[in-house]
Amino acid sequence: IMNSLTVNLHLLFVSFFRPNGKRNKIMYEAAAFGSDYFAFESQARLHGLDPKEVLLPIKARDQELLRTEDIVSAIEAAGDTLATVCFGTVQYYTGQFFDVPTITNAAHKVGATAMWDCAHAVGNVDLKLHEWEVDGACWCNYKYLNSGPGAIGGFFVHRKHHDKGLPLLAGWWGQKQSTRFNMAHNWDPEADAGAWRLSNPPVLQTVSLLASLEVFSRTTMAELRGKSMLLTTYLESLLRDSFGADLSVITPSLPARGCQLSLKFSQEKACLATFSALEKRGIVVDHRKPNVIRVAPAPLYNTFVDVQRFCAAFREALEEATGEPAAKRAKA
Repeated sequence: IMNSLTVNLHLLFVSFFRPNGKRNKIMYEAAAFGSDYFAFESQARLHGLDPKEVLLPIKARDQELLRTEDIVSAIEAAGDTLATVCFGTVQYYTGQFFDVPTITNAAHKVGATAMWDCAHAVGNVDLKLHEWEVDGACWCNYKYLNSGPGAIGGFFVHRKHHDKGLPLLAGWWGQKQSTRFNMAHNWDPEADAGAWRLSNPPVLQTVSLLASLEVFSRTTMAELRGKSMLLTTYLESLLRDSFGADLSVITPSLPARGCQLSLKFSQEKACLATFSALEKRGIVVDHRKPNVIRVAPAPLYNTFVDVQRFCAAFREALEEATGEPAAKRAKA
């Protein structure tokens, strides 16, 4: 537990993006979150590389969703020019849950490292990062882990890399706890991911996260994932009569999604008006430019009654925004 998401992503790149000769490419989803892209671009520049030459964005073949086979094919095509693959585990805009083990394995087969941004996945889906052989991962804790905006982030390095002398940016909090306060100028790091820590973590951020994790400890991710799948299935079924040419779900079906359903409008104006109408009804959802509303029933505290109430309010908001009842839109 340390730093914030993008700081941790940079720290992973220090250790796992080691361009050498023609092996200097970074592969990522073309629609990656902006902060991730800026990290990729700046890491390329730090190594004296031209981002236009070494960044390999993978675009979706159909609409917004990336197919696993297309990603694997792109990795194989890049071959020994590929240094690192870095994707968002759950895509922030579409809600697509990527096939982490398959993509990670494909990266390793061509000699590349595989890193994952788990910001929209932690506390949302059941992560098995060691089992999936992920080299490194990072995340923020303010989404599904409920620690508040700007909360302290999370950091993962696979055990196979522990105590192997990987290059990293060192700080005194990465020293072994037993010798940390000796203040000796002798680098003697922790033998796990703790070696990547830099400084004393802020108390208020850590206790906020601790309070949330104590609630999570009363259940399991497997149980939460089970309820989540039921909640999103129920949500989608109740919204189905609202779908048509002007409104659709761009999130894939189970199991390739988490808590989130992304509702895409054909018109930005209708999207903004619906979002505003939902806010007036006291409902908190998220608008992503230009024309998507993200709805995420969190299984830790949302109920099926909450979903039912939301869907009723959504139909009202949609009618208010478009002036058309759901049945008419569906027929259209």
